[in-house]
Amino acid sequence: MSEVPRLALLSRPDRRLGAIIRAMAYKNVFIFALFFRLTVAIAAPPLIAIDVGHGGKDGGATSARGLPEFAFNQEFAGVLAGVMRERGQDVREINFAGDIGSLIARPVAAAGSDFFISIHHDSIGEAWLKPWLWEGTEQTYTEVKRGYGIFVSAQNPDPETSLRCASSIGAMLRRAGFVPSTWHGRKHLAADAENGVWYYDNLVVLYRTTLPAVLFEAGVIKHRDEEIELADPERQARMADALATGIAGCLFVTGKSAPE
Repeated sequence: MSEVPRLALLSRPDRRLGAIIRAMAYKNVFIFALFFRLTVAIAAPPLIAIDVGHGGKDGGATSARGLPEFAFNQEFAGVLAGVMRERGQDVREINFAGDIGSLIARPVAAAGSDFFISIHHDSIGEAWLKPWLWEGTEQTYTEVKRGYGIFVSAQNPDPETSLRCASSIGAMLRRAGFVPSTWHGRKHLAADAENGVWYYDNLVVLYRTTLPAVLFEAGVIKHRDEEIELADPERQARMADALATGIAGCLFVTGKSAPE
């Protein structure tokens, strides 16, 4: 005798009940799938555009030991991008190869991102430089300026978010043991001096953009001791972690991202 299908053994009411149960199950699966997709969309990480300052024929400032600023910018931007990706944040690399000469082209390349940060390393005016010999070559250095600086522009299309993120970054840097430079107060109005944030309204990469943006000076490469510190991988990782934390916290507050 052939096996009778199980559904054939059910009464008509039982079959109807089974159909209803299956329909409800399919509906629940659909609702769960829809909820999951919405949750993923809401929790999608922000897209951070990281710009490497200078490059190409413009190497930027020269360090106390004769190295171009671009090399420092490129290395630290790579560390920062790596830290952000490890944390699940999305990164858009701008000028990492040093092939974008136009300052206007950089924020254009960042369009569609949630935040823009331009990475730099600082110098100082000629009047504050002293001569010295490094490996047989005459170089210059300073002893009066060191520390990080963060710049925002009041001409940025979203100055409130720019300043909020700058202050958040500065607070995380200070918490990690980094000290802001007070030197910028000689030329720039304070936006949040305690956290090392200053107004620099006419910086092209800050005001020729559609995004909240900051320019970050990681330190002073004309200071002989700080130049060595800025090239230290452990210090770079610690500083990058502070930046990534500050940016993520700021964008969460502004609704650009959701907690993990």
